[in-house]
Amino acid sequence: MDSTKKTEVTSERKGSYVGAAAILLAGVLFSATAAAVDSFTSTYKNGSTTENITGREPTAAGTYPVFIYAVGTTETFTNASAIAAITGMANRGYVSATVQYPNSSFGSCTTIGGRAKAIFDPTSATSAVTALCARAKADCSKGIVVGGFSQGSIIATLAKNTEPRVQAAYGIGDHNSYSFFNLSSCMNNGNHTLSNTRLRIVNGEVDTFGGGNQNAVRTKAQAVTGLTCTSTSTSCLQSNGSGWIIVLNGQVSDGQADHCYMRASGGCSGSQSNLDQGWANGADPWELNANLDWLTGFTSK
Repeated sequence: MDSTKKTEVTSERKGSYVGAAAILLAGVLFSATAAAVDSFTSTYKNGSTTENITGREPTAAGTYPVFIYAVGTTETFTNASAIAAITGMANRGYVSATVQYPNSSFGSCTTIGGRAKAIFDPTSATSAVTALCARAKADCSKGIVVGGFSQGSIIATLAKNTEPRVQAAYGIGDHNSYSFFNLSSCMNNGNHTLSNTRLRIVNGEVDTFGGGNQNAVRTKAQAVTGLTCTSTSTSCLQSNGSGWIIVLNGQVSDGQADHCYMRASGGCSGSQSNLDQGWANGADPWELNANLDWLTGFTSK
């Protein structure tokens, strides 16, 4: 076991999180008394291009850990799901932001890895993480947690490759291949720096990028996390809540747990402004609140 893994295990055993059920209960109570938040904007550089950052942070005085969210290919970086995620984390006591990046196209591990580095390179004075950690209310020594959808979930999974302060990642539509793009060299378990004890992915059962059926989606989830349960499992969560979940058609309002299951209807052709109300407001393990609650177990306050 290398020193990084030893540090992670030690942190886990010191109580940075508890069992998944306890985290969920504590998080629901926290969510019910959400704190006041303020909005902010900033910028960072991706090469020579200036990209935008939109954020939320607690109104109360103090310093807080940081949450960074990345949207999917062609999505607007301030769409409803991104704003729901960063607002939810600000309510939980985080300096939170959604970051713009060159997402008009997909790409290889090299291409998407480069986009992740521009966001998460702590050695760059112009990266997004540097801009956010410099905020008066941010204390990145308390930890950084991340989330994302589709291409953004890849960026979230790869964030720790360059930013050692990243503690955990939540991915939606998080796979090791998309269409003809094979990302196994960077996305399979063991090929990304982030430990599978710090990764939680939640994918729809008819996600076409996941293969369009439960078996194919399960196989890809197993590859990314390295975690295998039974051949018919739709949830493979470990004692600390890491692992994977398959969202079933009957759990979403439009009856199609596809790649964009968090949208109210129409799959990825549906409006980015209208969210599935269960995902946005519920407390089931596949829904937003449970996953934000899970992330909070990996940082100090």
